Order: sequence, then C-alpha cells, then structure tokens
Amino acid sequence: MATFRQEDVEDHYDMGEELGSGQFAIVRKCRQKGTGKEYAAKFIKKRRLSSSRRGVSREEIEREVSILREIRHPNIITLHDIFENKTDVVLILELVSGGELFDFLAEKESLTEDEATQFLKQILDGVHYLHSKRIAHFDLKPENIMLLDKNVPNPRIKLIDFGIAHKIEAGNEFKNIFGTPEFVAPEIVNYEPLGLEADMWSIGVITYILLSGASPFLGETKQETLTNISAVNYDFDEEYFSSTSELAKDFIRRLLVKDPKRRMTIAQSLEHSWIKVRRRGCPGSPAH
Repeated sequence: MATFRQEDVEDHYDMGEELGSGQFAIVRKCRQKGTGKEYAAKFIKKRRLSSSRRGVSREEIEREVSILREIRHPNIITLHDIFENKTDVVLILELVSGGELFDFLAEKESLTEDEATQFLKQILDGVHYLHSKRIAHFDLKPENIMLLDKNVPNPRIKLIDFGIAHKIEAGNEFKNIFGTPEFVAPEIVNYEPLGLEADMWSIGVITYILLSGASPFLGETKQETLTNISAVNYDFDEEYFSSTSELAKDFIRRLLVKDPKRRMTIAQSLEHSWIKVRRRGCPGSPAH
C-alpha cells in the first residue's frame, strides 16, 4: 500500500477559496509557503470502512495517484505533491485558472471550425499521450477540459480529473458502468469490455457539442439518453449544422461508431483530413 506524506498540508500551504467540489472531493486554491506559488489542493474523502459507500476507497485513490504520477504533458494537469491525514488524501495539483471549456462555450454558444479545431487538436494531443501509455481517461467531457488562461487568443487546454481513469492491460478484461451519461460510449451503457476506444466516442460527442452547442444523445431522462447512445440515435440537425463542412461531419461520424473496433483511433483521428488541414497555428504545435 502506498503511503503519502503524513504531514499537515497546512504546514506547507495556505488554503484559499474553494474552486469546486464533487461527491467526495473538494478543490481549493492554495499557496505554497516560502515560494508563494499557487496550486490547487484536491481533498479526497477517504472511505473509513470497506463496507461503506461514503468516501473513496484506498484502491481508487491509489489508482488515480499512480496514473497522475506517470503523466507529464502540456495538455494534462500536473501532480505536484500528496499529503494524507485521518480523513483525506490531499493532491496538490497545477492550478488551472481559465475556467472550464464548458463555460467558455456557454459564452460563445458554438465555435467556428477553426476555433473548435484549435481546442480539439490539443485534446487529441493529450489523449494521444495517455493512450500511448495505455491509459483510458473514461470521463472526457467539457467540464473536465480546463483553460489555462481564457484571456489569450488561443487558450491552452488541460485535461483534468483522473478519478475514473484506468490502465488498460492486455488479457485483463475490464467492465464498469460509470461516467456522465451524455458522454459515455455504448459499451459502457451495455456493460461490455472497455478499452481506449471509449475515450474516442467521448471525443466524438465533444466535437459535436463544440460545433453546434447541442448535445447529440441527450434525452429528457437519463434512460432516454442511454437508449439513444445504445442505438447511436443522433443526426446533424440543419438548425445547428447547416454551415458545417462535410469533413467535420465525417470526423464525428467516424467516432460515433457503435463497434469499438471500427471506431477511429487516436492516431487515425490526428491524421484525419479535417484535423490535418487545420493544424497550423495551434498552441504548441509546429507550423507545417
């Protein structure tokens, strides 16, 4: 069992405002004593008893930490330090303060194809790095894509929240039902073996939303949403897609494929004409 620093995090960091919270986690802004550097402190509530449903199990916390320790990429959040006390494990993470891509979208309603691909290329680069390490994120959605700084012309994005990420190992069949209904792949809905392909489906949904401001499978109820996903029941509504290029639609169609083995891979998506045509000028990418 991994042990983390059994010191009081507040001996090393001054805690500031709350940045967000989930079911068993709170994220607060913090400042490192001595250096004055700002970070985000994620307090994960530990499960006290294995029979309890409150809090996060040791196994899950250690899985998230081991994945975060392994990754270092310009488009993925960086882990800086880890503390532990009786009730919580505290992850000290890079502070990403430009807000969610979701909020950025809400202000703009939808993006031009050039704007969308500026973000998408970075998402693809981050996921390509993860998949090269056999890591599936399993919770890709606009809320888990943050902007480093939204007040610059081409904001850099960071993928966050590795709470349900998994290493996909050959020979180890993995099934689970989790994620956010709107974004999950059919194989999650149908409780089938999962792999890196599930992330590619989510990228298809994200691309659809970036271009239209609408969600392809969202129904009136959770059940209706899941039924739509399982049936791959979506269309390119003229109201939203009348001026969208065929290449952009083709990119989405190749990701929203029910059979994971026939779905476009991350490498194929980076080579897709729609992305290649628009790769020039992305933050951090060389001009071709």
